[in-house]
Amino acid sequence: MILRFSSLLLTVLLITPALSSASAPDGFVQTRGTQIVDGSGQPLLLRGINLGNWFVAEGYMWHFKRDESARQINDILSELVGDEAAAAFWREWYDRYITLDDIRHIRRLGFDHVRVPLHHKLLIGATGVSDFSGPGWALLDRLIDWCRAEGVFVLLDLHAAPGGQTGTNIDDSSGYPHLFDSAEAQDRTVALWREIARRYRDEKIVLGYDLLNEPIAHFFDTERLNPLLAPLYRKLVTAIREVDPHHVIFIGGAQWNTNFEAAGEPFAPNLVYTFHTYWTEPTVKAIERYLAFREKHQVPLYLGESGENNNEWIQQFRELLETHDIGWCFWPYKKVHTVTGVLTIVPPPGWETVLAYAEAPRRTFPEIREARPDPAVVARALDGLLQNLAVERCQLNEGYVRALGLTPTIPQTSP
Repeated sequence: MILRFSSLLLTVLLITPALSSASAPDGFVQTRGTQIVDGSGQPLLLRGINLGNWFVAEGYMWHFKRDESARQINDILSELVGDEAAAAFWREWYDRYITLDDIRHIRRLGFDHVRVPLHHKLLIGATGVSDFSGPGWALLDRLIDWCRAEGVFVLLDLHAAPGGQTGTNIDDSSGYPHLFDSAEAQDRTVALWREIARRYRDEKIVLGYDLLNEPIAHFFDTERLNPLLAPLYRKLVTAIREVDPHHVIFIGGAQWNTNFEAAGEPFAPNLVYTFHTYWTEPTVKAIERYLAFREKHQVPLYLGESGENNNEWIQQFRELLETHDIGWCFWPYKKVHTVTGVLTIVPPPGWETVLAYAEAPRRTFPEIREARPDPAVVARALDGLLQNLAVERCQLNEGYVRALGLTPTIPQTSP
């Protein structure tokens, strides 16, 4: 009888790996059944904000209507001020966009974590699959130090993978999810996640690893591409677990993080399934497929992105999530001249000149010369934008913060 019971128990554990979390020392966030629990084992209903537009710039956040991706934004800057000045601008951008004052402000508002969209180009060097000499590591290390000091968890999100996992502006790709057809790009992605996990395996303030943001947009050949997603996830999880047995791993669905079936059933302990939802009715119908997945597979759910809507919708959807015990991370923390974010970056004098150039015809060199404004005006506008990134220069969108169930707090600078 004992032998038969032991054999049955072993079989159950093998076929339902997601029901038990990995064995971890005290202090690491983990999963327990359908819950995410903190380092002491207490249920954790996450409330976070995305640091979008920092490592992966998006044109709409600058009010560019036509040039959408980080690469296209860089083309505008290079045409306006030259390659060297554009590179210098980006160095300042990365250094100033998120500072210790921002993290302190995020904590004061009541958020418990930040999701950090990462660009592989800032982490991977140019000499091969094992070259991790990018400048992004120093920025990431600094952010983690700040968050550890302030008690704010950090979720690392690969937003722009080698080759491109989405095939549109948000992954800064060439317009197709080439990751799924390129062995080299997959090798680089696997190696990058192994390196991330190696570097941060002992960091308890790191909430976990969000493997691929919004893979495989719906307007591509989903019948061919979707079956390629789950095998890649298994490769990535295997690589991470070679060096880090502790951190939670977040699995996103295909088609803008909506299709869990393409991501596959839970195949390892300590997994969370993450979905994104924009512009749906804020009713249970919008999340019922995810609730059914959670019930069937006994894994936690997490909303990795939502927002870009009016405050009434934000509040209703946030309350819906909390009613169903789903932690959330809304989008975004700050962007230029907005009410759909925590902070508004005030457009500097001359910014309309930059916007006008971005909208002008620029397909030929004569068109570029014709549209190019006074370089001195552009230089002042770009410097003004960098200055206005500082938290004390931004405007707080109090209605947005209240819609998230938090108390608006005016940004402060460090003494």
